[in-house]
Amino acid sequence: MKLTSMHRCLPLRGNPRRKALFTALLMGVFAAGASGQTKIEGKQIAIEFDAQMHSRAVAFGETPFGDFSSSESVVVDGKTLSDFAQTSQRTEGVSDMLGAGKRLIIEGKSGDVFKTVTVSVYDDFPNAAVFDVSYKNAASSSIEISKWTNNAYSVTGSSLWSFEPGTYERRPAWVAPLKVGFHQKNYLGMNASDYGGGTPFADIWSRKAGLAIGDLELKPKQVSLPVAMPDAKHATLSIEFVNTQKLAPGESLTTFRTFAIVHHGDYFAALLTYKKLMQKLGQPASQRAADGGFRPMWCAWGYGRRFTVAQIEKTIPEAKRIGFEWVTVDDGWQTKYGDLTLDPKKFPRGDADMKALVDKIHAAGMKAQLWWSPMSAAPDSALLKDDPDLELKNKDGSPQKISWWNSLYLCPAYEPAVEVQRKFVQKIIGEWGFDGLKLDGQYMNAVPACYNPAHHHAKPEDSVEQLPLLFKAIYDEAQKEKPGALIEFCPCGTSYSFYTMPYYNMSVASDPSSSWQVRTKGKTIKALLGDGVPYFGDHVELSDNASDFASTVGVGGVVGSQFTLPAVASRHTQFDLVPARRKIFEKWVGLYKEKMLSEGTYEGTLYDIGFDRPEAHAIKKGSAMYYAFYAPTFSGKVELRGLEDRDYKVTDYENNKVLGPVHGPTAQLETSFSKHLMLEADPQ
Repeated sequence: MKLTSMHRCLPLRGNPRRKALFTALLMGVFAAGASGQTKIEGKQIAIEFDAQMHSRAVAFGETPFGDFSSSESVVVDGKTLSDFAQTSQRTEGVSDMLGAGKRLIIEGKSGDVFKTVTVSVYDDFPNAAVFDVSYKNAASSSIEISKWTNNAYSVTGSSLWSFEPGTYERRPAWVAPLKVGFHQKNYLGMNASDYGGGTPFADIWSRKAGLAIGDLELKPKQVSLPVAMPDAKHATLSIEFVNTQKLAPGESLTTFRTFAIVHHGDYFAALLTYKKLMQKLGQPASQRAADGGFRPMWCAWGYGRRFTVAQIEKTIPEAKRIGFEWVTVDDGWQTKYGDLTLDPKKFPRGDADMKALVDKIHAAGMKAQLWWSPMSAAPDSALLKDDPDLELKNKDGSPQKISWWNSLYLCPAYEPAVEVQRKFVQKIIGEWGFDGLKLDGQYMNAVPACYNPAHHHAKPEDSVEQLPLLFKAIYDEAQKEKPGALIEFCPCGTSYSFYTMPYYNMSVASDPSSSWQVRTKGKTIKALLGDGVPYFGDHVELSDNASDFASTVGVGGVVGSQFTLPAVASRHTQFDLVPARRKIFEKWVGLYKEKMLSEGTYEGTLYDIGFDRPEAHAIKKGSAMYYAFYAPTFSGKVELRGLEDRDYKVTDYENNKVLGPVHGPTAQLETSFSKHLMLEADPQ
């Protein structure tokens, strides 16, 4: 811990006042005379306040991210209060769910509104500061608070990258360089009828350091985390919450608990810290999937909703020959969304035909997975005809629509609706015999507030906050029916919500629009879920050139495809497994199964995805290190990081070519490639 006072040293013996001053200095806080600046400092992060309670974050004792700004503000009776004259500050030790540490309590006043900001730093989280902010009405009459903002910081720099948590219909990349004029609100409520939600974490970083902010609530909240770059010299980020609340005289409002995290490199290290903070506070950890969850997957979606059982059955042998070990029966098996009734044209004997299909998949030595859109039902489904109270209702009494499925939301906070989901699982896994579920749909990521009077919610936001528990019910029921069942969660292009992550054991690139999204989503999800939960790179047909297996393999993802057989497909498409594509598939599925990098440890802090060129990813498995480099074309030196201080043999394992010996812990290798380079470094 650093002493940050500018005062000269004073003798302590017999002087209680000077002893108290020195104790405060040891706690990492100082008052700098006329400037009125106050500072709390952890091992890697410091937060500085000026006399108006404006603040800024400082990283690693040397990098202030920008000028002081009105980091914590509130809108009272339509007016933004951002300047609070500092009235007091004190420090004390802290020991709570996050461990031992210290905290600064700083107070200020703006008219009749008093603000208290408590900033805590912890020994176990050296790069994080945790904020608790409250506002008290000291007036003689009531006031109305309509919005609060925390951790509003300016980040100086002309070359900056960001991580954005917002979900939008246009399905933007989560990771991107910032450009002048950029602004994204990152509202984690609903941004369209069935698009919303995300993880309350935003990050901006430069080559030198990065700053992340967000909230530490254990239930989803409809906050915004706006990120903007107003000019070529700086960017901004903050966390905001809009909600009208009246405060009577003497009453207080406390904001959600928020955080600031500093880091070197890209956002990966900060996401790790966020996950650990949340788990310390009570967020359940994700459970490792059974080994079968790491095996290659073939999905019948290439045949579309009008697939036939014969198409699937005739494709199974070819999928097995290539090396796929899962068969997914996709959308189109049911008569209506929300009903368990099988399409009689495909399954004329009903349950018996579905069981027979599952038996054929198992007889081939493969596992069977069924697509399902939970928490949804078609307006004319038998389910809603029998019980219309299952619907989630908007404030005006209308049902909330799911545009893609032409369906309606069921309320996740209404127990009868949750029970319907359990019955689906019992049928699919318990009776039909499937080994896993593919939960699919962008609408699964978030729901709006529910105003259905039949549900008797304590508050409309119960639906928002209890959404993760619906998926917990599905997951728990699946494990009850078949321990080790694979629950794949595919929120179709949305920015994953961290709150649902404990309740599935396979994530997916979820309709990536490019190979860049396959890789950046993989890096993000590896940080949040860890290496024990397989990351499915989605169907290779969604990657660049519909054949980029390397992007999935290189980040430790599970490979998959929705290829079709020309002999049985109803029409010819890019999904047809023609001889040239079969050769590519055999090569890459074989490499995947030989290396099984999805079972290794993704070393996400070794390379900065924004600034390191070529783009690089590293995985440790056993004593070997595996590297994947990506660029349209590259010629020069690549750097192999994370090695031990010993000799290694480096092999281009895609082409089985030895590139020579190197010596760790960091080595450079002269090379050239186009699109990608896949390396294995084996200790000698």
